[in-house]
Amino acid sequence: MSANPRRQPAGDSGLPPEPGKAHPSTDGAPGKDLAPGEYGAPGKDATTAGSTSAVEASGRPRRRFWSTRRIPAALVALLSAAAVGLLLYDVVSVRAGRSAMRWRRRLAEELATRPLDDVWMIVGAAVAMALGLWLFLLAVTPGLRRLLSMRQPSGIPRREEVRAGLDRRAAALVLRDRAVQVPGVQSARVAVGRRKVKARARAHFRDIEDVRADLDSTLGEAVTFLGLARQPKLTVRVRRPKKG
Repeated sequence: MSANPRRQPAGDSGLPPEPGKAHPSTDGAPGKDLAPGEYGAPGKDATTAGSTSAVEASGRPRRRFWSTRRIPAALVALLSAAAVGLLLYDVVSVRAGRSAMRWRRRLAEELATRPLDDVWMIVGAAVAMALGLWLFLLAVTPGLRRLLSMRQPSGIPRREEVRAGLDRRAAALVLRDRAVQVPGVQSARVAVGRRKVKARARAHFRDIEDVRADLDSTLGEAVTFLGLARQPKLTVRVRRPKKG
C-alpha cells in the first residue's frame, strides 16, 4: 500500500497545535509564542485587525462638509435687492425730471460735510467692516461643525464618491453607553468635539484609579471603532458622587 505523495496543507487537520507554539499564520509570518497550555486561536487583536482593515484611511485628510448657508445667503440677497432697487428707482426718477429722494440728498450732504474722525463715521465704518468680515468668514469656512468626517473604506471601487459623516451628538451617545457599561460607573457624560473627547463619570464603588483605567481603555477602543478621519484626543475624569 503506497503512501499519498501529496502533502496535507497546514491547518486542515483537526489536531491543536503543539503547546508552547503559535499557530502559523496564513500569510507566512511567524506567530507569537504562547505560554504552555495556550493555543494559537485568533484572539481579540486578530478580530480587531480584521474588522478595521476594511476602513483604513487612505492617507489623505478628509475634507469637512460645507454648509449651504441658506439663511444668510437669503438675507443678503433680499437686502441687496431692496437697496439696489430703491437706488435704481431714485436714479430713474431724477433722470425723468423729478427731484431726488430726501434720504439720498441727506446722505450725500452728510458724507460731503462730516469729517472722517467723526463718531458716526467711525461707527458706520466699524459696522460695515464687521458685516463684511462676517460674510467673508461665512464664505470661506465650511460650517456644519456638528458633523465629523469619517474614514473612507478601502478596497471598494469608486470609493472617492462616497463620503460619510457622524453627528457629534450621536457619537457622544454611543460613547456614553459604552462608559456606563464599565463596572463601578454610576453615571457618565461625554462631550465630543472636533479634536477632543471629554468623558466625566461618577464611580459609586471600586477604586477610582481602576475605574479610570477601564474607562480609558473602553472609550479609547470605542473612539477608534467610530471610524473618524481625525482621531480625537480622549480625556477621562472620574470622581465620587457627593454624599447627601
